[in-house]
Amino acid sequence: MKNVDLIIHARWVVPIDAKKSVLEHHSVVIDDGKIIALLPQQKAKSKYTATNTHSYEQHCIMPGLINNHTHAAMSLLRGLADDLPLMTWLNDHIWPAEKRWISDAFVEAGSELAVAEMIRGGTTCFNDMYFFPEATARVVDRSGIRASLGMTVIDIPSAWAANLEECLYKGQQLHDHNRHHSRISTHYAAHAPYTVPDKAIEKIIMNAEELDIAITMHIHETAGEIAQNVEHSGIRPLERLKVLGMLSPRLIAVHMTQLTEQEIDWCAEAGVHIAHCPESNLKLASGFCPIAKLNQQGVNITLGTDGAASNNDLDMFSEMRQAALLAKAVAQDASAIPAHTALEMATINGAKSLGLDNITGSLKKGNAADIIAVDLSNIESQPCYDIVSQLVYATGRNQVTDVWVDGKQLLKERQLTTLNQTKIIQHTQQWAEKIKGS
Repeated sequence: MKNVDLIIHARWVVPIDAKKSVLEHHSVVIDDGKIIALLPQQKAKSKYTATNTHSYEQHCIMPGLINNHTHAAMSLLRGLADDLPLMTWLNDHIWPAEKRWISDAFVEAGSELAVAEMIRGGTTCFNDMYFFPEATARVVDRSGIRASLGMTVIDIPSAWAANLEECLYKGQQLHDHNRHHSRISTHYAAHAPYTVPDKAIEKIIMNAEELDIAITMHIHETAGEIAQNVEHSGIRPLERLKVLGMLSPRLIAVHMTQLTEQEIDWCAEAGVHIAHCPESNLKLASGFCPIAKLNQQGVNITLGTDGAASNNDLDMFSEMRQAALLAKAVAQDASAIPAHTALEMATINGAKSLGLDNITGSLKKGNAADIIAVDLSNIESQPCYDIVSQLVYATGRNQVTDVWVDGKQLLKERQLTTLNQTKIIQHTQQWAEKIKGS
């Protein structure tokens, strides 16, 4: 018998594969941080011994969730300015607060709060866009979570970068510093069409091609954004980006609540990925991303929470449910986005958009052991006719009991193992007192 680092036995395993499999009484075998086998429990017990073994008789084992759009450090601004339209929220509240408080220390504290929340909610990888990404990188490094960190580009001076040139320079530093990190990748985080000029976009496209990395941008978030662009240049933002050559499989277009049929066709033809943020879009009344139509056209749709300042949580189970339900209402079709499709949006689709689908997003041989255990024994989860349906429509993040990334356990029986929850809460409360008193 071969000895390995870890074996996880479970009542159900949902690997996320082409067959939409739900495996009963199976085991995931892990060694050196990677999955080496997925097989029936009895075969696993006869073939392997393990240094550590976990048995979950009433749990579902599945890939960790991928939050494909966050502003992690903004968790410190959770609830600061609620029930306001996007531009009022940004111009009158969020941007002034950031101008007053943004710093390396602020970002590190906010990112630590966000990462702790995400791990406890079953998120094992996130795609971030914010200032001082080097501070977020430190949190990612010590927490054990996986992340793609944005090389932020915005034509608004900040404490992090005074201008576009400094944004690009500091982004390159972030990339170079983390290029060999096993859990940190980078991407260009171009804020939005209205905050990034053409020359910067052209530079980003060229650099992203050379570095072979993704580009994330908020696009068509509101009708007002589009009207402003049409008034200024005579064309809609997505057409401007198309002319500049930005529509490609490298692009992760965030929000996309205002799309014409032609624009949907452009996204499908170019291989653009969509980061759908249903709860943030609903809260800010930004509009509805037509994900049923995009899905029919074969566009890769992923899910994100946006920042906790506009959501107000980082709960990917809730985003899955909202995405599926909202799609049905918008399409007026109860079958528009089935449960398994929503689950794919929260896992493998996010991995594909980040170029990480051979590392994470599914449970298969050779992938990193980014795994979560979800307890389905409670009364709210009974009865279990369809496990995937149960995960999407009737499961809360509080049912995530255990989390592993690269085979390392980050959450054990609801307790964080790499971060100090008490200190995070104390530090957050100290920041809240300062921000509230300003």
